[in-house]
Amino acid sequence: MTSVNLTIQQLTSSAPGAVCTPDLAQGPWDFDTVPGYGPGSSMHDTIPASAPRQGALPQEYRDASDDELHRRITAARETLGRRVVVLGHFYQRDEIVQHADFLGDSFQLANAAQTVPDAETIVFCGVHFMAETADVLAKEGQRVILPNLAAGCSMADMADIDSVEDAWAQLEALYGTEPDADGRVPVIPVTYMNSAADLKAFCGRHGGIVCTSSNAETVLEWAFERGQRVLFFPDQHLGRNTAKKMGVPLEQMPMWNPRKPLGGSSGDELLDARVILWHGFCSVHKRFTTEQVARARAEHPGVRVIVHPECPMPVVDAADEAGSTDHIRKAVAGATEPTTFAIGTEINMVNRLAAEHPQHTIFCLDPVVCPCSTMYRIHPGYLAWVLEELVAGRTVNQVSVPDDVAADARVALERMLAAKPKSAAGTPQAPTTPAAEAQGR
Repeated sequence: MTSVNLTIQQLTSSAPGAVCTPDLAQGPWDFDTVPGYGPGSSMHDTIPASAPRQGALPQEYRDASDDELHRRITAARETLGRRVVVLGHFYQRDEIVQHADFLGDSFQLANAAQTVPDAETIVFCGVHFMAETADVLAKEGQRVILPNLAAGCSMADMADIDSVEDAWAQLEALYGTEPDADGRVPVIPVTYMNSAADLKAFCGRHGGIVCTSSNAETVLEWAFERGQRVLFFPDQHLGRNTAKKMGVPLEQMPMWNPRKPLGGSSGDELLDARVILWHGFCSVHKRFTTEQVARARAEHPGVRVIVHPECPMPVVDAADEAGSTDHIRKAVAGATEPTTFAIGTEINMVNRLAAEHPQHTIFCLDPVVCPCSTMYRIHPGYLAWVLEELVAGRTVNQVSVPDDVAADARVALERMLAAKPKSAAGTPQAPTTPAAEAQGR
Protein backbone atom coordinates (compact mmCIF):
# COMPACT_ATOMS: atom_id res chain seq x y z
CA MET A 1 0.00 0.00 0.00
CA THR A 2 1.39 3.40 -0.94
CA SER A 3 2.15 6.10 1.59
CA VAL A 4 -0.77 8.09 0.17
CA ASN A 5 -3.16 5.17 0.56
CA LEU A 6 -1.89 4.44 4.06
CA THR A 7 -2.18 8.10 5.02
CA ILE A 8 -5.74 8.21 3.72
CA GLN A 9 -6.67 5.07 5.68
CA GLN A 10 -5.13 6.45 8.88
CA LEU A 11 -6.61 9.93 8.56
CA THR A 12 -10.03 8.61 7.61
CA SER A 13 -10.18 6.46 10.73
CA SER A 14 -8.73 9.03 13.13
CA ALA A 15 -9.56 12.48 11.77
CA PRO A 16 -12.09 12.50 8.90
CA GLY A 17 -11.66 16.23 8.36
CA ALA A 18 -8.00 15.71 7.46
CA VAL A 19 -8.80 14.34 4.01
CA CYS A 20 -10.84 16.04 1.31
CA THR A 21 -13.23 13.06 1.36
CA PRO A 22 -13.25 9.77 3.28
CA ASP A 23 -14.41 8.09 0.04
CA LEU A 24 -10.72 7.99 -0.95
CA ALA A 25 -10.39 4.98 1.35
CA GLN A 26 -12.60 2.97 -1.02
CA GLY A 27 -11.46 1.17 -4.14
CA PRO A 28 -11.78 3.25 -7.33
CA TRP A 29 -14.00 0.53 -8.84
CA ASP A 30 -16.72 1.58 -6.39
CA PHE A 31 -17.17 4.68 -8.56
CA ASP A 32 -16.94 3.15 -12.04
CA THR A 33 -20.69 3.36 -12.66
CA VAL A 34 -21.24 6.66 -10.85
CA PRO A 35 -21.15 9.84 -12.99
CA GLY A 36 -18.25 12.06 -11.98
CA TYR A 37 -14.48 12.03 -11.74
CA GLY A 38 -14.49 10.15 -8.45
CA PRO A 39 -13.23 11.21 -5.03
CA GLY A 40 -10.32 13.60 -4.82
CA SER A 41 -9.52 17.05 -6.10
CA SER A 42 -11.90 17.00 -9.08
CA MET A 43 -14.92 15.51 -7.33
CA HIS A 44 -16.91 18.75 -7.51
CA ASP A 45 -16.10 19.47 -11.18
CA THR A 46 -18.76 18.88 -13.81
CA ILE A 47 -18.05 15.86 -15.97
CA PRO A 48 -19.37 15.87 -19.56
CA ALA A 49 -22.00 13.29 -20.42
CA SER A 50 -19.73 12.08 -23.22
CA ALA A 51 -16.78 11.30 -20.92
CA PRO A 52 -15.56 7.68 -21.14
CA ARG A 53 -16.90 5.27 -18.56
CA GLN A 54 -15.18 2.21 -17.17
CA GLY A 55 -17.03 -1.10 -17.07
CA ALA A 56 -17.07 -3.20 -13.92
CA LEU A 57 -13.70 -4.61 -12.88
CA PRO A 58 -13.94 -8.41 -12.36
CA GLN A 59 -14.39 -9.29 -8.70
CA GLU A 60 -11.16 -11.30 -8.43
CA TYR A 61 -9.15 -8.12 -8.98
CA ARG A 62 -11.17 -6.17 -6.46
CA ASP A 63 -10.64 -8.85 -3.82
CA ALA A 64 -6.93 -9.44 -4.45
CA SER A 65 -4.40 -8.16 -1.91
CA ASP A 66 -1.65 -5.70 -2.83
CA ASP A 67 0.91 -8.51 -2.75
CA GLU A 68 -1.18 -10.77 -4.99
CA LEU A 69 -1.74 -8.01 -7.54
CA HIS A 70 1.99 -7.26 -7.56
CA ARG A 71 2.77 -10.94 -8.23
CA ARG A 72 0.17 -11.16 -11.00
CA ILE A 73 1.37 -7.99 -12.70
CA THR A 74 4.98 -9.16 -12.52
CA ALA A 75 4.09 -12.59 -13.92
CA ALA A 76 2.10 -11.07 -16.79
CA ARG A 77 4.97 -8.70 -17.59
CA GLU A 78 7.39 -11.62 -17.73
CA THR A 79 5.10 -13.55 -20.07
CA LEU A 80 4.50 -10.59 -22.37
CA GLY A 81 8.14 -9.48 -22.38
CA ARG A 82 9.07 -6.72 -24.80
CA ARG A 83 5.72 -6.96 -26.55
CA VAL A 84 4.35 -4.58 -23.91
CA VAL A 85 5.75 -1.36 -22.47
CA VAL A 86 4.24 0.41 -19.46
CA LEU A 87 4.45 4.21 -19.26
CA GLY A 88 3.73 5.93 -15.96
CA HIS A 89 3.17 9.56 -15.03
CA PHE A 90 4.85 11.12 -12.00
CA TYR A 91 1.45 11.44 -10.29
CA GLN A 92 0.75 7.71 -10.27
CA ARG A 93 0.63 5.80 -7.00
CA ASP A 94 3.74 3.86 -5.97
CA GLU A 95 2.27 0.40 -6.67
CA ILE A 96 1.88 1.46 -10.31
CA VAL A 97 5.20 3.29 -10.60
CA GLN A 98 7.16 0.22 -9.60
CA HIS A 99 5.91 -1.55 -12.75
CA ALA A 100 6.59 1.33 -15.16
CA ASP A 101 9.26 0.98 -17.82
CA PHE A 102 9.40 4.76 -18.02
CA LEU A 103 8.31 7.38 -15.53
CA GLY A 104 8.03 11.01 -16.58
CA ASP A 105 5.99 14.14 -17.17
CA SER A 106 3.70 14.53 -20.16
CA PHE A 107 6.48 15.86 -22.43
CA GLN A 108 8.81 12.98 -21.59
CA LEU A 109 6.09 10.37 -21.94
CA ALA A 110 5.07 11.76 -25.35
CA ASN A 111 8.69 11.27 -26.40
CA ALA A 112 8.76 7.80 -24.87
CA ALA A 113 5.68 6.77 -26.86
CA GLN A 114 7.77 7.23 -30.01
CA THR A 115 10.78 5.29 -28.77
CA VAL A 116 9.35 1.80 -28.20
CA PRO A 117 9.22 0.33 -31.73
CA ASP A 118 9.42 -3.28 -30.53
CA ALA A 119 6.33 -3.06 -28.33
CA GLU A 120 3.03 -4.25 -29.73
CA THR A 121 1.12 -2.55 -26.91
CA ILE A 122 1.66 0.58 -24.83
CA VAL A 123 -0.08 0.45 -21.46
CA PHE A 124 -0.38 4.05 -20.37
CA CYS A 125 -0.72 4.60 -16.64
CA GLY A 126 -1.88 8.19 -16.70
CA VAL A 127 -5.11 9.80 -17.90
CA HIS A 128 -7.17 9.68 -21.08
CA PHE A 129 -5.66 12.61 -23.00
CA MET A 130 -2.19 11.12 -22.44
CA ALA A 131 -3.28 7.77 -23.85
CA GLU A 132 -4.77 9.57 -26.86
CA THR A 133 -1.47 11.37 -27.42
CA ALA A 134 0.43 8.08 -27.24
CA ASP A 135 -1.94 6.58 -29.82
CA VAL A 136 -1.37 9.53 -32.16
CA LEU A 137 2.42 9.26 -31.84
CA ALA A 138 2.75 5.47 -31.73
CA LYS A 139 3.92 3.44 -34.69
CA GLU A 140 1.32 2.01 -37.05
CA GLY A 141 -0.11 -1.17 -35.62
CA GLN A 142 0.77 -0.39 -31.99
CA ARG A 143 -2.11 -0.44 -29.53
CA VAL A 144 -2.52 1.88 -26.57
CA ILE A 145 -4.37 0.74 -23.46
CA LEU A 146 -5.60 2.87 -20.56
CA PRO A 147 -6.10 0.57 -17.53
CA ASN A 148 -9.12 2.54 -16.30
CA LEU A 149 -11.12 4.45 -18.92
CA ALA A 150 -12.59 6.66 -16.18
CA ALA A 151 -9.16 8.22 -15.67
CA GLY A 152 -9.99 11.45 -17.45
CA CYS A 153 -9.06 15.05 -16.62
CA SER A 154 -11.45 17.74 -15.48
CA MET A 155 -9.21 20.48 -16.86
CA ALA A 156 -9.14 18.85 -20.29
CA ASP A 157 -12.93 18.66 -20.20
CA MET A 158 -13.22 22.41 -19.60
CA ALA A 159 -12.50 23.06 -23.28
CA ASP A 160 -14.42 21.11 -25.91
CA ILE A 161 -14.14 21.26 -29.68
CA ASP A 162 -17.51 22.98 -30.22
CA SER A 163 -16.69 25.77 -27.75
CA VAL A 164 -13.22 26.30 -29.19
CA GLU A 165 -14.49 26.39 -32.78
CA ASP A 166 -17.16 28.91 -31.74
CA ALA A 167 -14.51 31.07 -30.05
CA TRP A 168 -12.31 30.85 -33.14
CA ALA A 169 -15.15 31.98 -35.39
CA GLN A 170 -15.77 35.02 -33.17
CA LEU A 171 -12.07 35.89 -33.11
CA GLU A 172 -11.74 35.57 -36.89
CA ALA A 173 -14.74 37.86 -37.31
CA LEU A 174 -13.02 40.41 -35.07
CA TYR A 175 -9.42 40.08 -36.30
CA GLY A 176 -9.83 38.92 -39.88
CA THR A 177 -7.39 36.37 -41.27
CA GLU A 178 -4.78 38.45 -43.09
CA PRO A 179 -1.22 38.51 -41.72
CA ASP A 180 0.50 41.76 -40.75
CA ALA A 181 3.51 43.34 -42.49
CA ASP A 182 5.80 40.87 -40.71
CA GLY A 183 3.79 37.90 -41.94
CA ARG A 184 2.25 37.14 -38.54
CA VAL A 185 -1.35 35.92 -38.60
CA PRO A 186 -3.87 37.58 -36.25
CA VAL A 187 -4.02 34.70 -33.76
CA ILE A 188 -2.33 31.33 -33.17
CA PRO A 189 -4.08 28.55 -31.20
CA VAL A 190 -2.03 26.85 -28.46
CA THR A 191 -3.48 23.97 -26.50
CA TYR A 192 -1.99 22.54 -23.35
CA MET A 193 -1.23 18.83 -23.46
CA ASN A 194 -4.15 18.43 -21.04
CA SER A 195 -6.72 18.47 -23.82
CA ALA A 196 -8.58 16.04 -26.04
CA ALA A 197 -7.12 14.85 -29.33
CA ASP A 198 -9.69 16.81 -31.36
CA LEU A 199 -8.41 20.06 -29.82
CA LYS A 200 -4.84 19.12 -30.68
CA ALA A 201 -6.11 18.44 -34.21
CA PHE A 202 -7.76 21.87 -34.23
CA CYS A 203 -4.38 23.43 -33.52
CA GLY A 204 -2.76 21.34 -36.22
CA ARG A 205 -5.30 22.56 -38.79
CA HIS A 206 -4.97 26.23 -37.80
CA GLY A 207 -1.20 26.61 -37.67
CA GLY A 208 -1.02 26.05 -33.95
CA ILE A 209 0.86 23.87 -31.51
CA VAL A 210 0.60 21.84 -28.30
CA CYS A 211 2.56 22.74 -25.17
CA THR A 212 3.43 21.08 -21.88
CA SER A 213 4.39 22.70 -18.60
CA SER A 214 7.99 21.82 -19.48
CA ASN A 215 8.14 23.75 -22.76
CA ALA A 216 5.35 26.34 -22.45
CA GLU A 217 7.77 29.29 -22.71
CA THR A 218 9.47 27.86 -25.79
CA VAL A 219 6.06 27.23 -27.36
CA LEU A 220 4.82 30.77 -26.70
CA GLU A 221 8.01 32.16 -28.25
CA TRP A 222 7.31 29.95 -31.29
CA ALA A 223 3.72 31.21 -31.45
CA PHE A 224 4.63 34.91 -31.11
CA GLU A 225 7.02 34.56 -34.03
CA ARG A 226 4.09 33.44 -36.17
CA GLY A 227 1.11 35.25 -34.69
CA GLN A 228 0.20 38.62 -33.27
CA ARG A 229 -1.52 36.99 -30.33
CA VAL A 230 -2.28 33.55 -28.87
CA LEU A 231 -5.49 31.78 -27.92
CA PHE A 232 -4.33 29.56 -25.02
CA PHE A 233 -6.51 26.74 -23.73
CA PRO A 234 -7.63 25.10 -21.51
CA ASP A 235 -5.48 26.13 -18.48
CA GLN A 236 -5.60 29.82 -17.71
CA HIS A 237 -2.96 29.60 -14.98
CA LEU A 238 -0.18 28.01 -17.04
CA GLY A 239 -0.86 30.52 -19.82
CA ARG A 240 -0.89 33.51 -17.48
CA ASN A 241 2.17 32.49 -15.46
CA THR A 242 4.21 31.70 -18.55
CA ALA A 243 3.26 34.86 -20.46
CA LYS A 244 3.82 37.04 -17.37
CA LYS A 245 7.30 35.56 -16.99
CA MET A 246 7.93 36.54 -20.62
CA GLY A 247 6.93 40.16 -19.93
CA VAL A 248 3.35 40.20 -21.24
CA PRO A 249 1.29 42.67 -19.13
CA LEU A 250 -1.73 41.25 -17.33
CA GLU A 251 -4.01 43.78 -19.04
CA GLN A 252 -3.08 42.13 -22.35
CA MET A 253 -4.25 38.71 -21.14
CA PRO A 254 -8.05 38.80 -21.13
CA MET A 255 -10.02 35.74 -20.04
CA TRP A 256 -12.23 33.90 -22.51
CA ASN A 257 -15.40 32.54 -20.92
CA PRO A 258 -17.01 30.28 -23.55
CA ARG A 259 -20.46 30.98 -22.11
CA LYS A 260 -20.30 34.70 -22.96
CA PRO A 261 -20.20 36.64 -26.26
CA LEU A 262 -16.60 37.50 -27.14
CA GLY A 263 -15.64 35.48 -24.08
CA GLY A 264 -16.85 38.25 -21.79
CA SER A 265 -14.36 40.86 -23.07
CA SER A 266 -14.86 43.94 -25.23
CA GLY A 267 -13.65 44.13 -28.82
CA ASP A 268 -11.03 46.70 -27.82
CA GLU A 269 -9.69 44.44 -25.06
CA LEU A 270 -9.35 41.57 -27.49
CA LEU A 271 -7.72 43.75 -30.13
CA ASP A 272 -5.11 44.81 -27.56
CA ALA A 273 -4.61 41.22 -26.31
CA ARG A 274 -1.36 39.27 -26.59
CA VAL A 275 -2.64 36.09 -24.90
CA ILE A 276 -6.32 35.15 -24.65
CA LEU A 277 -6.73 32.78 -21.70
CA TRP A 278 -9.40 30.09 -21.63
CA HIS A 279 -11.46 29.82 -18.46
CA GLY A 280 -10.04 26.46 -17.33
CA PHE A 281 -7.93 25.21 -14.42
CA CYS A 282 -6.47 22.18 -12.64
CA SER A 283 -8.39 21.26 -9.51
CA VAL A 284 -5.25 19.84 -7.87
CA HIS A 285 -3.18 22.97 -8.30
CA LYS A 286 -6.06 25.32 -7.61
CA ARG A 287 -5.97 24.03 -4.02
CA PHE A 288 -2.66 25.76 -3.29
CA THR A 289 -2.83 29.21 -1.67
CA THR A 290 -0.61 32.08 -0.62
CA GLU A 291 -1.71 31.40 2.97
CA GLN A 292 -0.15 27.93 2.69
CA VAL A 293 3.09 29.47 1.42
CA ALA A 294 3.13 31.97 4.29
CA ARG A 295 2.49 29.21 6.83
CA ALA A 296 5.31 27.09 5.41
CA ARG A 297 7.72 30.02 5.68
CA ALA A 298 6.62 30.79 9.25
CA GLU A 299 6.92 27.19 10.43
CA HIS A 300 10.06 26.33 8.46
CA PRO A 301 12.47 29.30 8.23
CA GLY A 302 14.64 28.99 5.15
CA VAL A 303 12.17 26.67 3.39
CA ARG A 304 12.46 26.44 -0.38
CA VAL A 305 8.99 26.69 -1.95
CA ILE A 306 8.54 25.15 -5.41
CA VAL A 307 5.16 25.04 -7.13
CA HIS A 308 3.76 23.88 -10.45
CA PRO A 309 2.87 26.64 -12.98
CA GLU A 310 -0.74 25.39 -13.03
CA CYS A 311 -1.07 27.07 -9.62
CA PRO A 312 -2.79 30.48 -9.47
CA MET A 313 -0.51 33.44 -10.21
CA PRO A 314 -0.37 34.77 -6.61
CA VAL A 315 0.90 31.35 -5.45
CA VAL A 316 3.55 31.25 -8.18
CA ASP A 317 4.59 34.79 -7.29
CA ALA A 318 4.86 33.88 -3.59
CA ALA A 319 6.95 30.76 -4.27
CA ASP A 320 10.70 30.69 -4.73
CA GLU A 321 10.31 29.02 -8.09
CA ALA A 322 7.79 27.33 -10.34
CA GLY A 323 8.23 24.56 -12.85
CA SER A 324 6.97 21.33 -14.35
CA THR A 325 6.93 18.05 -12.47
CA ASP A 326 10.30 17.20 -13.97
CA HIS A 327 11.66 20.61 -12.93
CA ILE A 328 10.51 19.93 -9.37
CA ARG A 329 12.07 16.46 -9.40
CA LYS A 330 15.40 17.80 -10.68
CA ALA A 331 15.41 20.69 -8.19
CA VAL A 332 15.08 18.31 -5.27
CA ALA A 333 17.61 15.84 -6.67
CA GLY A 334 20.07 18.63 -7.35
CA ALA A 335 20.10 20.08 -3.83
CA THR A 336 23.55 19.28 -2.43
CA GLU A 337 22.85 20.30 1.18
CA PRO A 338 19.98 19.10 3.42
CA THR A 339 17.09 21.37 2.51
CA THR A 340 13.48 21.85 3.56
CA PHE A 341 11.17 21.84 0.54
CA ALA A 342 7.51 22.85 0.48
CA ILE A 343 6.11 21.61 -2.82
CA GLY A 344 2.89 22.61 -4.55
CA THR A 345 1.93 19.69 -6.75
CA GLU A 346 0.14 16.32 -6.60
CA ILE A 347 0.57 14.43 -3.32
CA ASN A 348 1.76 11.11 -4.80
CA MET A 349 4.78 12.80 -6.35
CA VAL A 350 5.56 14.82 -3.22
CA ASN A 351 5.48 11.73 -1.01
CA ARG A 352 7.68 9.82 -3.46
CA LEU A 353 10.25 12.62 -3.47
CA ALA A 354 10.27 12.60 0.33
CA ALA A 355 10.90 8.85 0.38
CA GLU A 356 13.63 9.04 -2.28
CA HIS A 357 15.49 11.94 -0.62
CA PRO A 358 15.50 11.33 3.16
CA GLN A 359 18.35 13.83 3.57
CA HIS A 360 15.80 16.59 2.88
CA THR A 361 12.60 17.58 4.65
CA ILE A 362 9.91 17.51 1.97
CA PHE A 363 6.22 18.19 2.47
CA CYS A 364 3.18 19.20 0.44
CA LEU A 365 1.98 22.79 0.76
CA ASP A 366 -1.60 21.55 1.04
CA PRO A 367 -1.92 19.71 4.37
CA VAL A 368 -5.14 17.98 3.29
CA VAL A 369 -4.63 14.66 1.49
CA CYS A 370 -6.49 15.19 -1.78
CA PRO A 371 -4.89 13.42 -4.75
CA CYS A 372 -5.76 13.90 -8.39
CA SER A 373 -9.15 12.22 -8.71
CA THR A 374 -8.38 10.61 -12.02
CA MET A 375 -4.69 9.68 -11.70
CA TYR A 376 -5.79 7.96 -8.50
CA ARG A 377 -8.18 5.74 -10.47
CA ILE A 378 -5.30 3.77 -12.00
CA HIS A 379 -5.14 1.01 -9.40
CA PRO A 380 -3.01 -2.17 -9.58
CA GLY A 381 -6.23 -4.16 -9.96
CA TYR A 382 -6.87 -2.51 -13.32
CA LEU A 383 -3.24 -2.91 -14.42
CA ALA A 384 -3.29 -6.62 -13.54
CA TRP A 385 -6.57 -7.05 -15.42
CA VAL A 386 -5.49 -5.43 -18.69
CA LEU A 387 -2.14 -7.25 -18.67
CA GLU A 388 -3.67 -10.66 -17.97
CA GLU A 389 -6.20 -10.04 -20.73
CA LEU A 390 -3.28 -9.43 -23.10
CA VAL A 391 -1.69 -12.70 -21.95
CA ALA A 392 -4.99 -14.40 -22.84
CA GLY A 393 -4.92 -12.80 -26.30
CA ARG A 394 -7.60 -10.21 -25.59
CA THR A 395 -7.30 -6.41 -25.77
CA VAL A 396 -9.44 -4.36 -23.41
CA ASN A 397 -9.62 -0.60 -22.83
CA GLN A 398 -7.91 0.28 -26.09
CA VAL A 399 -7.79 4.02 -26.78
CA SER A 400 -7.98 4.81 -30.50
CA VAL A 401 -7.99 8.25 -32.11
CA PRO A 402 -9.77 8.38 -35.53
CA ASP A 403 -7.32 8.64 -38.42
CA ASP A 404 -8.52 12.04 -39.62
CA VAL A 405 -8.21 13.53 -36.11
CA ALA A 406 -4.87 11.83 -35.51
CA ALA A 407 -3.34 13.24 -38.71
CA ASP A 408 -3.97 16.87 -37.70
CA ALA A 409 -3.15 16.24 -34.03
CA ARG A 410 0.17 14.71 -35.02
CA VAL A 411 1.13 17.96 -36.78
CA ALA A 412 0.61 19.98 -33.60
CA LEU A 413 2.29 17.36 -31.41
CA GLU A 414 5.36 17.13 -33.62
CA ARG A 415 5.71 20.90 -33.38
CA MET A 416 5.51 20.50 -29.59
CA LEU A 417 8.18 17.80 -29.52
CA ALA A 418 10.48 20.01 -31.58
CA ALA A 419 10.03 22.87 -29.08
CA LYS A 420 12.49 21.56 -26.51
CA PRO A 421 12.18 22.87 -22.95
CA LYS A 422 14.79 25.50 -22.20
CA SER A 423 16.24 23.38 -19.39
CA ALA A 424 16.10 20.09 -21.29
CA ALA A 425 19.30 18.12 -20.90
CA GLY A 426 18.49 15.79 -23.76
CA THR A 427 15.95 13.49 -25.28
CA PRO A 428 14.42 10.87 -22.97
CA GLN A 429 15.83 7.42 -23.63
CA ALA A 430 13.77 4.41 -24.63
CA PRO A 431 12.67 2.17 -21.77
CA THR A 432 14.45 -1.16 -21.44
CA THR A 433 13.24 -3.54 -18.73
CA PRO A 434 10.34 -3.21 -16.29
CA ALA A 435 10.96 -0.68 -13.53
CA ALA A 436 14.27 0.29 -15.18
CA GLU A 437 15.87 3.55 -14.24
CA ALA A 438 15.67 5.91 -17.22
CA GLN A 439 16.07 9.57 -17.91
CA GLY A 440 13.05 11.38 -16.48
CA ARG A 441 12.48 8.80 -13.78
